[in-house]
Amino acid sequence: MNLIFLGAPGAGKGTQAEQVCNALNIPTISTGNIIREALKNGTEMGLKAKSFMDAGALVPDEIVIGIIQERLAKDDCKNGFILDGFPRTIPQAEALDRMGIVIDRVIDIDVADEVIAQRVSGRRVCSECGNSYHVEFRPSKVEGVCDACGGTLVQRKDDQPETVVARLKEYHEKTEPLKAFYEAQGKLKSVQGQAEIADTTKLVLEAVGAAE
Repeated sequence: MNLIFLGAPGAGKGTQAEQVCNALNIPTISTGNIIREALKNGTEMGLKAKSFMDAGALVPDEIVIGIIQERLAKDDCKNGFILDGFPRTIPQAEALDRMGIVIDRVIDIDVADEVIAQRVSGRRVCSECGNSYHVEFRPSKVEGVCDACGGTLVQRKDDQPETVVARLKEYHEKTEPLKAFYEAQGKLKSVQGQAEIADTTKLVLEAVGAAE
């Protein structure tokens, strides 16, 4: 089964993609990871992407999709895959269609902005070992101190309230229209994000037809 996972930043789509990946034994294709892999391996599309990146320009959608095609041609994708982080815009989705990449189902993880803001802005990460905490849902034993190594807990720039608001705004403007795009194709399945990850996972597995 070929899947796309949608959801606002902080909605937990990466975690859910990982759960479905394990359940269906199919790979999750993260755009950032495969571009880095293509650059490292010096593939044809990777070299084309490098020329734009070296010039300080954005990599065109057609090249990004070409890199995705290279990745999807590998044996581990024969039984399906999950695209996480692409497409981000309708033009990218249209380019995906033109490339002949068939998507069976699109899963949208729907979480209210205020819930995302609470989740993300409360995250703290250890500056030494990278362990993650949350001031409300998973606090450290001593405020501001990592339980594992005693390092200082910090808030990443991406988790600061003003950054979260900006990223949500960009999502609503550029990516959220994909829901209507795929709904018109009869491929969209929306899942309401739950307080507990396991509860959301159950709904996601049902949406992809993989529930036990």
